[in-house]
Amino acid sequence: MELENPQRVTVDIIGNIEKDLRYISGIIKQKGREMLSNYKITPPQFVALQWLFEDGDMTIGELSNKMYLACSTTTDLVDRMEKNLLVERVKDPSDRRVVRIHLLEEGKRIIDEVIKKRQAYLDEILKNFSMDEILLLQSSLSKLHQEMR
Repeated sequence: MELENPQRVTVDIIGNIEKDLRYISGIIKQKGREMLSNYKITPPQFVALQWLFEDGDMTIGELSNKMYLACSTTTDLVDRMEKNLLVERVKDPSDRRVVRIHLLEEGKRIIDEVIKKRQAYLDEILKNFSMDEILLLQSSLSKLHQEMR
C-alpha cells in the first residue's frame, strides 16, 4: 500500500508526538505535585533543589538562568529554602564577592526521596511494557533529549 501524501502523514505523526509529550509532561507535573504535598517545599523550590543537586553550587544568577526566573524571584525562593534549612549561602573562597547557593543535607534527602518516588511511579507504569519496548523508549527519549540540547 502506497501512502497518498507522505508529507501529510509526517505532519500528523509529528502532531501526535507533540501532543503525547505535552500530555505526558502534564501528568508528570501533576504526579510530582502530589508527591511534593508531603514535603515542606513548593514545586519551584523542588526545581531549584534539583538543579543544585545535579549541577552543584551556583550563584543566584546562574540558578535564575536555569529556571528562567528573574533574579529577584530566585532570591525570594532561596530565602525561603534557606529559612527551611534546605540550602545555605556560601562565599566563594576564590572571590569573596561571589555568593553561591549550597544544597544542605535536608535538601539532598528530599530530592533523593522524591526522585525515588517518581522512579517507582514510572516503574509501575512500565509494568505493561516488554523489556525491548522499555529499552527502545529509553534510547528514543535519550536521542530526543540530545537533539534538543
